[in-house]
Amino acid sequence: MINMTEAAGYQIKDMMKEEGKELFLRVGVKGGGCSGLSYGIGFEEEKQEDDTLIEQHGIQILIDKESAPIINGVKIDFKQSMMGGGFTIDNPNAIAGCGCGSSFRTAANAGTPEDC
Repeated sequence: MINMTEAAGYQIKDMMKEEGKELFLRVGVKGGGCSGLSYGIGFEEEKQEDDTLIEQHGIQILIDKESAPIINGVKIDFKQSMMGGGFTIDNPNAIAGCGCGSSFRTAANAGTPEDC
């Protein structure tokens, strides 16, 4: 469903250690942003009934039912540069992206565009 690189896995594990407890990583989408949809990534303590659970690099990842088809095939990476580091998301389902890089649109779910 999604592919997390080893670099992203290491970074997420480090972030989870700082929290000091067992957590799930939730990956999903929500309406909003210039192009209609934006990603939501964060930690959660509990799995919901309709969640899909996958594991990569020892990280338990939750994906809600509505987000699953939109993020199918997504690649999550962590890139380090001289300006710092950050996560990148490459979504093969995205047909358009926002100029600010925080939202996207798919052919199946255009969302509701808002101003940046």
